[in-house]
Amino acid sequence: MAINAPEGTRDLLPAEAAFWTRFKATAQDVFGRCGYQLIETPVFEQTELFVRGIGEATDVVSKEMFTTISGENLKTLVSGGTVKAKSRLSLRPEGTAGVVRAVVQHDLVPQGAAPAKLMYAGPMFRAERPQKGRQRQFNQVGIECLGAEEPSVDAEGIIMLMRFYEAVGIPRASMRLLVNSMGCEKCRPAYREAVRDFICAHAADMCEECNRRAELNPLRAFDCKNEQCAAVMEQAPKITDHLCDDCREHYETVKSYLDAASVAYVEDPTLVRGLDYYTRTVFEVQVTEGMGSQNAIGGGGRYDKLAEEVGGRPTPGFGFALGYERCVLALEAAGVAFPALPGVDVFCACVDDEARAQAFALACELRDAGLVAELDHQHRSLKSQFKLANKLGAARVVVFGPDETAQGVATVRDMATHEERPVPLDALAQVLAKPQA
Repeated sequence: MAINAPEGTRDLLPAEAAFWTRFKATAQDVFGRCGYQLIETPVFEQTELFVRGIGEATDVVSKEMFTTISGENLKTLVSGGTVKAKSRLSLRPEGTAGVVRAVVQHDLVPQGAAPAKLMYAGPMFRAERPQKGRQRQFNQVGIECLGAEEPSVDAEGIIMLMRFYEAVGIPRASMRLLVNSMGCEKCRPAYREAVRDFICAHAADMCEECNRRAELNPLRAFDCKNEQCAAVMEQAPKITDHLCDDCREHYETVKSYLDAASVAYVEDPTLVRGLDYYTRTVFEVQVTEGMGSQNAIGGGGRYDKLAEEVGGRPTPGFGFALGYERCVLALEAAGVAFPALPGVDVFCACVDDEARAQAFALACELRDAGLVAELDHQHRSLKSQFKLANKLGAARVVVFGPDETAQGVATVRDMATHEERPVPLDALAQVLAKPQA
């Protein structure tokens, strides 16, 4: 029986792998123009980082994390022992907690320093039910800005993300930007209580999960996918009616920056995102057609208390993450295809095995000169080599054979025009390295 990829994972075959590489390069270009630099963090961290950072009551931590364990620690647990906290590890379900941990651990934002602007790209892991646009291993690109609390940081990040989507080919008209404020530690506690009281008053109409959330994190009820719960929560108190003066001013300033940049948005007072660490600004980008209910392609917000949660000094933060697989679906919905893989510049063909060494040597020389060069590795006939060259999209084919060798030349064929010409062997690499007219 053949072994397939694990459920909830998929292979990025060459055409898509090439696009993923270009996708990341585009992010580095767009985000880099705003001062963001690349950071790489481990794909697994201490489980406690996610419990403290994301929130124990979130679905991500309570239901979806993949926890890893070594064989030795498994034996310890089976025998009734306990495993030290530093050995309790989980695959990262999102990127922010790990980046903030790295900023705290390496003191990347000393007091009085400029903010740390960081970006990342790589796989994340969640034990969800696999479906279109939702995998157990998926790829994200994200940014984190630590050390600045000005609303200009929030607006800069949102604008930057919209510019990125356009740069990879998602039409602006097919996207909708939702924004909201989650308040702060001054105004959110009273609002949480108001929402909790509302849920308790409508307990009979809410699902079991939402009633449980009422005590742990009532704001998560806004994110419930149960249609009846969603209908009830439309009547719940709105955070924008409970913001303190500072949060209201921050929110209004973010919107004014978006207005000045001509970035259209929709205010959504029910938008809470899925993680506990957000404060003040939250936002989400959705695709309006072609993706059904799984239409969010990215989002994020401000998290001014997260650094303290993971053991650092008070450090305001802002960030977002975008799902690569969701972006691919958005591109497909918009009719945008993966770009074709680059073709071969030169195919080195040989009439017989005696000329194989010449073909091999030329291929090596051309590769060293920066060209994409291929040759036959299966002792094909010359006719079959031409077919292979055509399949590979070769621009030119160089033919080595007894007649050519005797004359000190090789035959070069232009695959587009089918024109052939002899080229002296000692000038062959130089001629082929020149761009075609």
